[in-house]
Amino acid sequence: MADAEAGRVDARALDEVVRFTSELIRIDTTNAGDGNCRERPAAEYVAGLLGEAGVEPLLLEKEPGRTSVVARIPGTDPGAAALLVHGHLDVVPAEPADWSVHPFSGEVRDGVVWGRGAIDMKNMDAMVLAVVRAWARAGVRPPRDIVLAFTADEEDSGDVGSAFLVEEHPELFEGCTVGISESGGYTFHGDGGLRLYPVAAGERGTAWLTLTARGTAGHGSKVNADNAVSHLAAAVARISEHRWPVRLTPTVRAALREIARLYGIDADPEEPGFDADELLAKLGRSSALVAATVRNSAAPTMLDAGYKVNVIPGRAVGHVDGRVLPGTEEEFLATLEELTGPAVSWEFHHRNTALQAPVDAPVFARMRAAIERFDPEGHVVPYCMSGGTDAKQFARLGITGYGFSPLRLPPGFDYQALFHGVDERVPVDALHFGIRVLDHFLMDRPKEA
Repeated sequence: MADAEAGRVDARALDEVVRFTSELIRIDTTNAGDGNCRERPAAEYVAGLLGEAGVEPLLLEKEPGRTSVVARIPGTDPGAAALLVHGHLDVVPAEPADWSVHPFSGEVRDGVVWGRGAIDMKNMDAMVLAVVRAWARAGVRPPRDIVLAFTADEEDSGDVGSAFLVEEHPELFEGCTVGISESGGYTFHGDGGLRLYPVAAGERGTAWLTLTARGTAGHGSKVNADNAVSHLAAAVARISEHRWPVRLTPTVRAALREIARLYGIDADPEEPGFDADELLAKLGRSSALVAATVRNSAAPTMLDAGYKVNVIPGRAVGHVDGRVLPGTEEEFLATLEELTGPAVSWEFHHRNTALQAPVDAPVFARMRAAIERFDPEGHVVPYCMSGGTDAKQFARLGITGYGFSPLRLPPGFDYQALFHGVDERVPVDALHFGIRVLDHFLMDRPKEA
């Protein structure tokens, strides 16, 4: 590591990233989707740390307490395109009785920070803050403008967070062409000691659906062929059992090709008759990086019907979490019409487009180089997220999004299982790796416009 680079990520930065992660976790920003979340305490905490580093933060709200923070760090080259770095402040609910430690304790134990948000994604928020403050102490500026956005409401619709910022304050993101955020650049341990770092270059679209079945209300003791519950149950069963066809996007093709090469398998997803499922079966553990994104999906998640056991209700409602690959929206909608059938109607509860980002872009090469600088035996591969992020909203401003929140994780640490899972946690060493990689990437002079 060059002396100048070593001086930026100093011992204080290593300490701060752990402390900031822990303290952010202690600020309960649970978003249950009912509108009662309050991100403002976390936003004020972030704004205070930025202000101490000489960075002027803006606190913005669509609704009281639903606060996002935006700040711009001017680069040394005013002609370079700006880069957006965004992370959300809210977290999903956690049931304390299920956890080994209280989910909002932020406890640091045996070199690990525990709590809701340790992975998704207060760790990334803390890494960004630690890096920015390290720059201030070193008296350096990045080569390009860096726009920081710490958003509300990502764990629900984003309506009062990133969507509000995009719709009401687009000028804050002027000049940004690329954005980085969560769910990429972490260690995935494949078979035979293979160490992969998947960087997200795509997201499936979001199609949250509300299904409504209507029928004839009546007494539960009477034969009733027009039973709303039965209509809904049949539709939900058809949706659950449907096997969606393989649809390979450019990002997924690139992922399959690169991972197969690392396994010593010659595979060309462009070849006629290519069998994605057959290749996935040969990729062992690493198939998990791709398996969820070779096809669309629709998972029934909620049911609501009736009010008394001996009353057949006239209405039954269900909810489905649909995820849609780029370019397959029309097929998805037509399939849902067929699966729900004539007795069940449906509408979108929430909808967002799918995303793709080029894996041959200079910025992807810079992310690859930053990770492999600090883990020379690691292999960066592209992948498509099965879910979605705030990048969907920022894409409306023409900002190409990548998932890049780097962490070096030990074998046996199941990063993906901890997203929205019990005992969410992040190793201290992983945070230290992350700030070094982020610092190198953000300080690397861009070659693209």
